[in-house]
Amino acid sequence: MTDVEVPRIKLRGGYEISRIIKGGWQLAGDHGPVDPARAPDEMAEFVRGGITTFDCADIYAGVEEMIGQFRARHPDLARRVRVHTKFVPDLTALAEVDAAYVARTIERSLQRLRMERLDVVQFHWWDFCKPGYVETALELERLRRQGKIAHVSVTNFDVAHLAQLVTAGVPVFSNQVQYSVLDARPERNMVEYCRQNDIALFCYGTVAGGFLSDRWLAVADPQALLNRSLIKYKLIIEDFGGWDLFQQLLQALRGIADRHGRDIATVASAVMLRKPGVAAVIVGATNATHLSANQRIGSLELQSADFAALETVLRKRTGPVGDVYALERDIHGRHGRIMKYELNK
Repeated sequence: MTDVEVPRIKLRGGYEISRIIKGGWQLAGDHGPVDPARAPDEMAEFVRGGITTFDCADIYAGVEEMIGQFRARHPDLARRVRVHTKFVPDLTALAEVDAAYVARTIERSLQRLRMERLDVVQFHWWDFCKPGYVETALELERLRRQGKIAHVSVTNFDVAHLAQLVTAGVPVFSNQVQYSVLDARPERNMVEYCRQNDIALFCYGTVAGGFLSDRWLAVADPQALLNRSLIKYKLIIEDFGGWDLFQQLLQALRGIADRHGRDIATVASAVMLRKPGVAAVIVGATNATHLSANQRIGSLELQSADFAALETVLRKRTGPVGDVYALERDIHGRHGRIMKYELNK
């Protein structure tokens, strides 16, 4: 444990969070071993360490329940925590989503998390060709006015469809997007749109499932990967410019890390924390092994020379192309084919 203070930020309406968010996807399985019995107590370690914002989802199997167990075991610490969950209807259920469906799913999250009001609900819609996403967001807004939800947010919305919700009167609080030194798609239009509309950006994928770490420096292009997270981000590396260019990026990050006495993963997340419009970065963790490094992300004082060293590599990148989540939204494409669309059980 370190005594480094984790930075905090006040967003719209005085809503305050830690700028480092503990991610929950890795606790859902398929990313390595997880001890569900131990997980709630390790959550307490994060809170004691200053990381007081948790990210989860209704489709992350068992994670809302684990947070609920943490809240029951550690009520004093739970009062300090903000919980950001997601509302993700299954792809095959999009045509069935109505007011009752929305209310039923939100009630289930409240029960799992053992909360009377959800802090932030981040809405995802798999296929914009299927109507109903505006009406669904308005139902979430209705539940917000009823006191079931504090803030209605989205995840993986591109600019055009986010603008539709805002125009319809949904007070979108934040957008959780994939954003990293490998994936700059939000910089095309999303960052500016969110600035104009006072929408916070929460960034996931800042260490690309672990690829942006010392473990992968000077390693040959892997032919087999152990989990779905690595498979997902390996595609992003290929879009970025391939394994050789990725190694150049790791070398540049290692040079910055050497100057500051840190590791590559810390530098990669610290870079994103200093991007315009970024309120917080999400760090995935199955346990508290890397808690000390996570705490130090916000204290890293990057210099202009550090950003210049990165830019020598980044100017060579070829992608990913398009708006936020456009590649992943193509369910028949190379990114979309690896997704799981029926997890809201």
